[in-house]
Amino acid sequence: MFSGSIPALVTPFSAGKFDEAAFRKLVDWQIEQGSAALVPCGTTGEASTLSNAEHHRVIEVCIEQAAGRVPVIAGCGSNDTQNALLHMNFSKKAGAAAGLCVAPYYNRPSQAGLMAHFSYLAEHSDLPIVLYNVPSRTVTDIEDDTVVALVKKHPDRIIAIKDASGDLSRVADHRMGIGRDFCQLSGNDELWLPHSAAGGKGAISVTANVAPALCAEFHAAIAANDLKKARELNDRLFPLHYAMFSDASPAPVKYALSRVCDYIGPEVRLPLVSASEEARRQVDEALEHAGLI
Repeated sequence: MFSGSIPALVTPFSAGKFDEAAFRKLVDWQIEQGSAALVPCGTTGEASTLSNAEHHRVIEVCIEQAAGRVPVIAGCGSNDTQNALLHMNFSKKAGAAAGLCVAPYYNRPSQAGLMAHFSYLAEHSDLPIVLYNVPSRTVTDIEDDTVVALVKKHPDRIIAIKDASGDLSRVADHRMGIGRDFCQLSGNDELWLPHSAAGGKGAISVTANVAPALCAEFHAAIAANDLKKARELNDRLFPLHYAMFSDASPAPVKYALSRVCDYIGPEVRLPLVSASEEARRQVDEALEHAGLI
């Protein structure tokens, strides 16, 4: 259902408030530069510090501004099943193509709990679900057998996974357990190339916020099986992938955006703080290496 370079969009702030005008410009720029879909209110969008009203407004604005040019995968995850359902129901009404649902964090549910959580969402909303597995943040890992069981139980509802576990063997495990057509998206920019070689369809990317054209070109090279060009672009982007996590994300990517466009500042919300001097240095070097500044 989804493929290509899909940025997990930042949420711009100005004086502590959602900067709607800047966000609309970001959406337009991303689409013009070749992004294949958009993800508002993911991890990079600081969803954990948005009120429900802000969360829904960010999704609404993204869908309005995209205006059908690309699909919007709305961040709908929560450690509260009922709140995740609230986000999904809103996103469906607003026109989202799917909901990105992270494994519940902090609660540390068992695999049985994960089955129950995602099954409840699939059974109480008709918005397609993209599973999001990022155990480095949630502690809880959606294990391969659980993914397979969920997709087989809800094949019309659970349609993709964003995997940020860092374990590339899972691509083959999912293909063997579910089928070759199951949509697998990398959640690790630095693993995008080998993930695609293993059968992945693209990436939900942090780096694409800053380098949307390069990331779109990179995916196009992969899709065309032009490994030489893909490697060349990967070499250009690789330092930037790591620089995006040189400090607590999304502080580095917001700093990077402040260097490449004049309408988004580096502001993040507490408990995050602005990128450190060392992180800014790494970002600057990576932007220069990529030819973006």
